[in-house]
Amino acid sequence: MLFSSGAVVGIVLTVVAVVVLALLILVIVATRYKKCPSDKVMVIYGAVGKTKEGTARSSRCIHGGAAFVWPFVQAYSFLDLTPISINVDLKNALSRQNIRIDVPSRFTVGISTEAGVMQNAAERLLGLKLMDIQDLAKDIILGQLRLVIALMDIEEINSDRDKFQEAIFRNVEGELKKIGLRLINVNVTDINDESGYIDALGKEATAKAINDAKKSVAEKNRDGSIGEANALKDERIQVAIANSTAVEGENESQGRVAQSNAKRREIEAEAERAASVAEMIAEANAKKEAYKAEQEAESARALREKATQEADVLVKVEVDKRRMELEAEAEAEMARRKARGEADALLAMKQAEAQGQLEILSKQAEGFEKIVKAAGGVADDAVKMLLSDKIEELVKLQVEAIKNIKIDKVTVWDSMGGGKEGGSTTSNFISSMVKAVPPLQDVFNMSGMELPAIMGKPIDPDAAKAGKAKK
Repeated sequence: MLFSSGAVVGIVLTVVAVVVLALLILVIVATRYKKCPSDKVMVIYGAVGKTKEGTARSSRCIHGGAAFVWPFVQAYSFLDLTPISINVDLKNALSRQNIRIDVPSRFTVGISTEAGVMQNAAERLLGLKLMDIQDLAKDIILGQLRLVIALMDIEEINSDRDKFQEAIFRNVEGELKKIGLRLINVNVTDINDESGYIDALGKEATAKAINDAKKSVAEKNRDGSIGEANALKDERIQVAIANSTAVEGENESQGRVAQSNAKRREIEAEAERAASVAEMIAEANAKKEAYKAEQEAESARALREKATQEADVLVKVEVDKRRMELEAEAEAEMARRKARGEADALLAMKQAEAQGQLEILSKQAEGFEKIVKAAGGVADDAVKMLLSDKIEELVKLQVEAIKNIKIDKVTVWDSMGGGKEGGSTTSNFISSMVKAVPPLQDVFNMSGMELPAIMGKPIDPDAAKAGKAKK
């Protein structure tokens, strides 16, 4: 079967395209298939599937092995499993006895490879720098370390370090797991306190050990002296017995029986006396050593009780002093805050009053400016306009001046004789009382205005007097 040249070219091109596509797929698979080193955790994020509850998963963590990372829809990053050393210098931590102590320590933490905890690390630590992770872990450790110290006595912390570290592991690791970390090691460098309570405990233990050692030495010396005295006593008794036997052998002859017996009795008496003296000396030495040992023991106990009492008194005084200082500081801070609050409130009230006065004066100024503009720009005319607007109130005030005068009873003795200007005494009284109120024309004159002509012309006092004279 023969193919045309065009068909052959098409087949070749198809084969080449398939080969190129296969090579491209192979390259993509080779470049996107990622292997996870043993000292790292690979975090794949993006479209990584859903959880059992049906919600989208934030990431997928892999420790060891490899996984294919889909292009465009997935990306990956690594979390370093290298241990992180954190220096925690805890200051002024309050113990259960209300005594503040310093606990310098060093913690070693690292990214956890536990399934759930590793997911927490991917969600909360991915992308953070080493310094940021150290600061975050340090804050958690400080808080939990203070909590552990607050639940323990200083004696427990200082003497039972295993219990102390176990409590630290239990509290700190539980909180570190929430951010994806695990606690590897805890090294408590030292424990100090400002009050000197721990030093007092050490001195008390040292004094007790020294006193116990002295007491033991005294007891051993006493036992040695008693044993030595007993040995000397036995030696003297055996020697006396041997001497008496020898004397008895020497006195076997009949002629020297009496002398031998007398000498024997003398030797026996001497032996008994020496034995008694030796026993008394031994007993006296034993009692002397016993009394000396008891005296040293009592002295040691007195010193220990004195040190204990001094430690108790000093600690109590220091605690009371610190409590009084804290209470004084709290009262001073409260007084300062109260004074600051009152000053702020007074300042706000005065600022509000000043703002209100400013607004009132500003509005009055704007209104007066408009009145001046309405009066043609002449300020005097504007003032007159304002006064003319208030004339009704001024007249009302004039009337009110005598309106409220209450005269219960007026008795007038009037001879009906001519008073000043030809009037009677009664008419002159009424006229004078009415004239006490300023005339309306005078009010206008005081304000710089003239009464309109329709309300009457002003009366000239000289003309009025001249008219009366003509009459």
